[in-house]
Amino acid sequence: MRVLAAMSGGVDSSVAASRALEAGHEVIGVHLALSKDAQQTRESARGCCSLEDSADARRVCDKLGIPFYVWDFSDRFKEEVIDDFVDSYERGETPNPCLRCNEKIKFAALLERGIALGFDAVATGHYAVIDDDGYLRRSPDDKKDQSYVLGVLTKHELDHCLFPVGDTEKPLIREEAARHGFSTASKPDSYDICFIPDGNTQAFLGRSIGMRPGMIVDTSGAELKEHDGAWNYTIGQRKGLDIKTPTHDGRPRYVTDIDAATGTVTVGTREDLAVTTIRADRLKQLHPAMTGEFECDVQVRAHGSVVPCTARVGESEMTLELHEPLSGVARGQAAVLYLPTDDELGDIVLGSGTIIATA
Repeated sequence: MRVLAAMSGGVDSSVAASRALEAGHEVIGVHLALSKDAQQTRESARGCCSLEDSADARRVCDKLGIPFYVWDFSDRFKEEVIDDFVDSYERGETPNPCLRCNEKIKFAALLERGIALGFDAVATGHYAVIDDDGYLRRSPDDKKDQSYVLGVLTKHELDHCLFPVGDTEKPLIREEAARHGFSTASKPDSYDICFIPDGNTQAFLGRSIGMRPGMIVDTSGAELKEHDGAWNYTIGQRKGLDIKTPTHDGRPRYVTDIDAATGTVTVGTREDLAVTTIRADRLKQLHPAMTGEFECDVQVRAHGSVVPCTARVGESEMTLELHEPLSGVARGQAAVLYLPTDDELGDIVLGSGTIIATA
């Protein structure tokens, strides 16, 4: 096959490209330029897609003897990831920009161009497995499993994906990279939002949205404090509320609801964060079992927060009745459904939806 290796400049994509080449594929390395003004170096931030990362990716491709290109997706990235991130906060949601980048850029946009140029598949360094039936599974490395952020793909996109490192634990990937002499072998993992390299999300949102004063209230509606903008807060937040009036019982307060239209931020107890029902739209079906009513597991964050549920899937929305309550579930997050299995491979990803309401 002709394979596009998406080269982030990290160790995982380096080994993914190497393994795709060893498997006999014709491999071309591509680094995605997602900013018109990429950082020269990451310095203290550990984001991705900087000029330093591009140089690291090029060195790996040179060592492998494969062509390397940089594709400029910065305009599309701004529109579909950065602008979406800001718009979501304006609506009182808590988006996951890395998940949206996977959905809109690293697979949809890259694959669209790749297929137009005659490529058969995109290979990435994600930790997930595609089984013999073409279904997405969890990685055996529980600590690095990235099937959650891949649950937003379409079946068409998944059919053109390769995850060469998904069946291997991370320490072994680093050892393999070192054997190849890749400079990325000991490179730290990225975790910052790449378009907020200093990590100050509130400052970024303040510049993007501006001051929109509103009120923090308790669950009875009593006004506690004025704020500068609802975008400063997320569901489940405890720190940084700076409310001078203590609760009558001394218990800490948490953000339990955000009404962006009125600028009202509601705070309550930890118990008020408990969610037993989730509604989601923007459905993506990756397995035929994701239809009608069925039992499955649901995950609402990239790491952890997995509980069994009863799912009822319609044409455009699904409702999940959780068998155990989850805490701090926010609108804008993805609800990814899994079918637990007893075989040696990980749980099957059924599909996903974007959370629009909880109760």
